[in-house]
Amino acid sequence: MKAVRLHRYGENPKIEEAAEPNLIGPWDVIVDVGAAGLCRTDLHIIEGQWDPIQHPHLPYTLGHENAGWVREIGSAVHNVKPGDTVIMHPLTSCGLCPACRVGQDSHCENASFPGINANGGMAQQLLTNARAVVRLDAGLQPKDVAALADAGLTAYHAVRKAADVLFPGTHAVVVGAGGLGHIGIQALAAITSATITVVDPSEAALELAAKLGAHHTVLSTTDDDVEKKVLEITDGGAHVLFDFVGEHGAELLAPRLLRNRGSHYVIGYGGAVNIPTIEIISREINVIGNLVGTYNDLVELMTLTAQGKVTLHTAVYPLDAALDAIADLTAGRIIGRGILIP
Repeated sequence: MKAVRLHRYGENPKIEEAAEPNLIGPWDVIVDVGAAGLCRTDLHIIEGQWDPIQHPHLPYTLGHENAGWVREIGSAVHNVKPGDTVIMHPLTSCGLCPACRVGQDSHCENASFPGINANGGMAQQLLTNARAVVRLDAGLQPKDVAALADAGLTAYHAVRKAADVLFPGTHAVVVGAGGLGHIGIQALAAITSATITVVDPSEAALELAAKLGAHHTVLSTTDDDVEKKVLEITDGGAHVLFDFVGEHGAELLAPRLLRNRGSHYVIGYGGAVNIPTIEIISREINVIGNLVGTYNDLVELMTLTAQGKVTLHTAVYPLDAALDAIADLTAGRIIGRGILIP
């Protein structure tokens, strides 16, 4: 089969022939990939940032945001059947460890992470397992939802965690209205009553944010300018700030946009949060990490998507044009999410 495979860090992956996957265990599921999302995490993988954490064996196939049609199932699988349209939770979890027992799939002690530490879905077929597959509503197609498997799930997971404190009269500030942020805005509008303010350097992204539910938008210019405008709009700062960038200075600006007792939700990554401990204590602010999301988060997100409350804005590329898509993402030319179609 055709696949996008990474051979060396710091170099573009190669589009080449690879072996098709085989069923190994009774809970295995093989999926014909209908679409694979392209994510900034893929850029960080190519750079080598994930090597110290996941130690993948090179070469391997990229792609951790995947949807398609069930091709083959193991002997114990009963929640899906061949032909079903499915989206995959990014991790193949075990179901037996303490994290799995409480539904925290992303922290499974025995997980495999296709596209990050194992062969992923930028290919014609993907090996996953029964605990990862979510059967889709008849009205949903893989190309329209694939990137929700990680970008959407991660954004929704963060919003879901904060939803209880985002009641009427509170302010949510979203930094970054791109691939993750534009989904987070929709999730905020769908399940919270907060007033939503979005910060981004792209006028086009801000226009999209306004259409998706943002009440206010702020064009990112200088940090001082952004701080002044956000504090004015929010009457003192965000109750919850969602940082969907996490690098290039956004992670340093974020604490300045919080009110006392506010929470900085870190979703994007690549930089380093640097807050003096006395500031954390005196202002009683929180820094909260967010890793992917739970299986149930993905089920809820698919429900919102089927209801039309979350829509993925995409730029579609054939799998053969994966390197063009990577170049466009690197250069910031993609609004929304890049999608590869095998």
